[in-house]
Amino acid sequence: MQLRARRKDEPEVNLTSLIDVVLLLLVFFMITTSFVRESELSIHLPEVSGENPPAAAQAPLEITVTAQGKYLVNGRALVDDRPETLLAAVRKLAGELGEQHRVTISADASASHQSVVTAMDVAGRAGFNEISIATLKSPDRGTGTR
Repeated sequence: MQLRARRKDEPEVNLTSLIDVVLLLLVFFMITTSFVRESELSIHLPEVSGENPPAAAQAPLEITVTAQGKYLVNGRALVDDRPETLLAAVRKLAGELGEQHRVTISADASASHQSVVTAMDVAGRAGFNEISIATLKSPDRGTGTR
């Protein structure tokens, strides 16, 4: 008597249930994840007004960033544009100003973001806890001509 050789079925993994579990885990983690915005410096953006603030309300220390990435501290140009030089100048003026812990950073429109962020970082390292970003009034606005 001749027996036929049975064909064995190949074992296979049923992926349907595995995919269901993975998708449920994905949905679970998407729902339970909390997105936190972390920031080191709090920035108060300026508001536009037609009036100039009184002199007492203006910040005693101003860091200006030029289009070339050069820094001016209270209108005085620095020797170079290294962050260490800027930090030394800001700390020197901060010591002269006393307990005023406020600085205004005004930057040219074509200045690089890195230069502005460096100025903000230096102000934070110098101990300033209030950093304002100045808006500069362009000469052709308000006259009605272009």
